[in-house]
Amino acid sequence: MLRIDRRSLLMTATLGLGAYAVPGFAQTGTVAALTGFTHGVASGEPATDSMLLWTRYVPADGKPVHLIAEVSTTPDFAAIVTKGMAITGSWRDWTTKITVWGLRPGSRYFYRFIGPDGSTSPVGRTKTLPEGPQAKSFKAAIFSCSNMPFGWFNAYAHAAKRGDLDLAIHLGDYFYEYKLGGYPPLKDQVRPTEPANELIHLADYRIRYASYRADPDLQALHARLPWIVQWDDHETSNDSWEGGAENHQPDEGDWTLRKIAALQAYREWMPVSDEPWKTYEIGNLATLFRTETRDLARTKQPEVAALFKEADPTAALKAFRDGAWMDPAATMMGTQQEDWLFHALRRSVVAGQKWQIVGFGTIMGQTVMPEAALGWVDPTASQGVRNYVLSGIRAGKLGLPFNYDNWGGYPAERARFLKAAQGAGANMVVISGDSHNGWAYDLGQDRKPAGVEFAGHSVTSNGYESATRTDPKVVAAGLVAANPELKWCDTSRRGYMALTITPTKVSNDWLFVDSVKTRSANAVVGHTATVTRGRNVMA
Repeated sequence: MLRIDRRSLLMTATLGLGAYAVPGFAQTGTVAALTGFTHGVASGEPATDSMLLWTRYVPADGKPVHLIAEVSTTPDFAAIVTKGMAITGSWRDWTTKITVWGLRPGSRYFYRFIGPDGSTSPVGRTKTLPEGPQAKSFKAAIFSCSNMPFGWFNAYAHAAKRGDLDLAIHLGDYFYEYKLGGYPPLKDQVRPTEPANELIHLADYRIRYASYRADPDLQALHARLPWIVQWDDHETSNDSWEGGAENHQPDEGDWTLRKIAALQAYREWMPVSDEPWKTYEIGNLATLFRTETRDLARTKQPEVAALFKEADPTAALKAFRDGAWMDPAATMMGTQQEDWLFHALRRSVVAGQKWQIVGFGTIMGQTVMPEAALGWVDPTASQGVRNYVLSGIRAGKLGLPFNYDNWGGYPAERARFLKAAQGAGANMVVISGDSHNGWAYDLGQDRKPAGVEFAGHSVTSNGYESATRTDPKVVAAGLVAANPELKWCDTSRRGYMALTITPTKVSNDWLFVDSVKTRSANAVVGHTATVTRGRNVMA
């Protein structure tokens, strides 16, 4: 674990992490002492003939440096097929991204970086996307919600040891912005992260990335597979939207400046291009859509807490349900992205792609709180938890969801999206994260199938089990019984999903790790769901 002391933090507040390379500033035992290749390698943005390669190199003299990327078909680099070069410096925290091209479709490669002193980075492996009909099957590991203080990244460790994966997808909450003791509380903390304070400024976000990216299991998975990544809220602040966030307070400065700082650090440290949304063609099998539903155009989430304080809460909730909740201007994507996605779905179908795989940060499936939920609550839970459940039950009786930070808060846009998929004739699979739990939904619109949703559980963040003492199987059965779109769920285990795409079907495994409290690379498949082409409902 990288340790960053207060003196280092104060320096980076003005100079960024690049200050660590200033002569005389380095201190033993902190990230300040690190020079050379500090955080391994990563690859992302795969195409049939190109790949984005990432690393971080800190020179001892603090001056800008040239880095060279080499790509080879052999691990000894005796058969180099392409190279790239870039200049990096303190202005981008010594990170660099080099896109190389001239690669063969559906092929595995080895890559490394060479520093100005002739030193070499660790060697990474990557794989280009297949072209045309060459791929009969494609498998991707899907992750979300990786909160380091909650525990070990055992999901990453398990995926890194597999030999059958073509791609890693991260749907958001790659890290969390809270101060130590904020989430989780210190009594539940398994291991620390840096800095100890909440992330506000550019230096804060950079240091948090440096801390997370020092994790050996995360480094191993980055070095093993190409990644496609998108952010959700915690890369900036909890429940963020275009103009603010639940976890951004007036005394924390201007929200826009905080958001700019967070997204700059994200683009520095992640193997991602600068396009906010993008399509990836997986041979003739599928089009994968990377979206942005958080910080660029999202309108503020509906606020319903005040409705329960009205003289007649039921009447207030009904008025909200029939009025403000259905506002067609409320959006997660914004009209520009909606236009792009709706046209891109149609182009994918017209081009003959068998599947349309859409990644969203939050769940789309309709979910209400069942009346039985009050009996699931831990007797020692706070009154705030009980009130949340009671409010959710009352809203659920009127057909209202209990979560307005996901697609439940934007029903008009949800309907537009599902109608667009139906109109295009898409064979659609939605993949999503955020909830910390595992879910499988049949998505419908106007009483017709529109696609399926495979929603992933967290890498480490806790789920419903943190507030209940009821058998998780009872909780799952109650949720499924109360929600027609929901076909399966798990509310107590951590891990990742593995999606397998073939011309005739898509199947999804929910893999569960033994624990996140101790480090381990063990995981088992806890559930599998399958959709057959042409049906848009699970088998």
